[in-house]
Amino acid sequence: MVREMAYTGRNVDGKEAEKIGIVNRTFPDKNTMIEEVMKLATTIASKSPLSIRGTKHILLHTRDHSVADGLNYMATWNAAMLLSSDLQEAFTAKIQKRDANFED
Repeated sequence: MVREMAYTGRNVDGKEAEKIGIVNRTFPDKNTMIEEVMKLATTIASKSPLSIRGTKHILLHTRDHSVADGLNYMATWNAAMLLSSDLQEAFTAKIQKRDANFED
């Protein structure tokens, strides 16, 4: 599909872009899109900031490195995250059936 689009220069609409995996999803209108995007942002914001940053770094690193290097990098990040207070807060919140409250 990438070659076809590159060779032909043709445009694709939202539904086709979703079908071929260029976009995650489409929405019927702007208001629905904003509502759904804000829900997603709220979900991401509720997670440990350290874990989100670490995940971003890991995804970028593994994109440009071998599988072995990526796994090694991921192991290092995971070890550091295990030492953070975020992990304890996540477990405590789960046990207490409440939302976690992470420090920025």
